[in-house]
Amino acid sequence: MDVISFSESRANLKSLMDRVVADRTPVVIARQKAESVVMVSLADWNALEETTYLLSTPANARNLRESIAELDAGKGQERDLVDL
Repeated sequence: MDVISFSESRANLKSLMDRVVADRTPVVIARQKAESVVMVSLADWNALEETTYLLSTPANARNLRESIAELDAGKGQERDLVDL
């Protein structure tokens, strides 16, 4: 993850935002007298929020881990969306 200064981010804000979105890579913006912040694309932020929500209850997290293990063991079934 790249780290840039606040001054650099301010001077290059548009290109920085374009890069964060295009590369899907967050950037840390370091500030001298305050806590640093992270710039992340909205799509990546939404994905993080969704993951946090899905893993927020132990039962749901366990079900997801079990489903992933089944797929990894070759026990998954491929279906067309029209069949669901």
